Amino acid sequence: MIRPAKNAPWLPLAALRRRPLPALPAGLAGYLVALVGLATGLAAVGLSTTPVRVVHLVTWAALVGAGVVCMELTRAAGQPAGLSRDLLSAWKIPVALLLPPVYALVTATLFVTLQQRRVRPGLMHRRVLSAAALGLADGAASLLFHWLLPPQTSPASWFVHRPLAALGAGVLCGLVGNALSAVLLATAARLSSPEISWRSVLSDQQDLALDLGEICAGVLVAGATALTPAAVLIALPPVLLLHRALSHAQLVATARTDAKTGLLTAAAWQAETEREIVRASREHRPLAVLIADLDHFKGVNDTHGHLVGDRVLAAVAQALRAGLRPYDLPGRFGGEEFTVALPNTDQAEATRIAERLRRNVAGALLVLDETVTVAVTVSIGGAVLGTHGRDLTDLLTAADLALYRAKSAGRNQVDMTAGSGDQHSGVEAGTLSPGSAYHSTGSPGS
Repeated sequence: MIRPAKNAPWLPLAALRRRPLPALPAGLAGYLVALVGLATGLAAVGLSTTPVRVVHLVTWAALVGAGVVCMELTRAAGQPAGLSRDLLSAWKIPVALLLPPVYALVTATLFVTLQQRRVRPGLMHRRVLSAAALGLADGAASLLFHWLLPPQTSPASWFVHRPLAALGAGVLCGLVGNALSAVLLATAARLSSPEISWRSVLSDQQDLALDLGEICAGVLVAGATALTPAAVLIALPPVLLLHRALSHAQLVATARTDAKTGLLTAAAWQAETEREIVRASREHRPLAVLIADLDHFKGVNDTHGHLVGDRVLAAVAQALRAGLRPYDLPGRFGGEEFTVALPNTDQAEATRIAERLRRNVAGALLVLDETVTVAVTVSIGGAVLGTHGRDLTDLLTAADLALYRAKSAGRNQVDMTAGSGDQHSGVEAGTLSPGSAYHSTGSPGS
């Protein structure tokens, strides 16, 4: 299921861990009340108007029971923090497809409650909002599937007599529900932290592939359960194995990605950049490396706290990504230091990109509340393959020296090391002086 990116926190955790609803941002509080009110009202209407049938209750109990078993086995085996794939969609989707919509809405709330109590407690307002959003999304998917049903046909008989059509409709409804839940949860993230972009809170291509895998698993379980609720027992082991495979894929991705910024970790960035250097050397293509370091970042942590500092790092990472090309490689090198590999980039192009990154960071404001904003600047040093070194160690050494010069020159600077020696000459921002290093100057660092 799509969730907002882990590196886009809704609110500082220390400030919310014990805060009541009125302390939330007004927009988020109103949104939470509206979603919960809508979900509660629809659940009340559904429960009062949906006839109780024994076959529905048996099917629902079997699917929910399988979901609880998966949850308990996962909890007993231990799941590293940060992994969001629980594969409960494999059981929620059959509920949405085979049973009246109110079952889907109630099931989402039940699973979220069990996760809070049995798996990993979270902030209460997030759990409540997630339960309402997921319930509404699952209920909408169920309504769509029942609307697509041929006349005088039950969901189970559709799977039995026209399996291809039913499976296709099930996948479609699963995608619709998944997209709706993503939008509802992303809206909450944006209301909490307006500086977060829509792109950062929606999933990437890898997440979409995993979401499709979950949906297909759920639709297949629905098809099997349509024959008999006892099929849930047969579906349980494959779903557990699929969950283990998805967890492994997430662990691999987590090992490569910095949790605070969503950029490559230092080790992953180094490995990727070394491969790019080998390719560039073999094909005689240019390549540049940048090191960017935030100016006076310690003052941000000292003034606003480390949680706000983490949000600043995430905002800076987003500003850097916005100024890069799709094939560029940004990474977090450690602390407040970032690195960027620029394939197919000579010194002139690298300086233009570095200057664009400097402006992006200087223009990024982190809004804490209606009266307090945080702004930072960045100093950037760069080096070019062949001109300043033949391997990554040489390039990082030269770029670090250029970064030191940018810091010494007043910060909020871009400096590209000259090809021969340590001498460099500065020019106005946005211009290049032939035969010399580039030195762009912004406003003084904060």
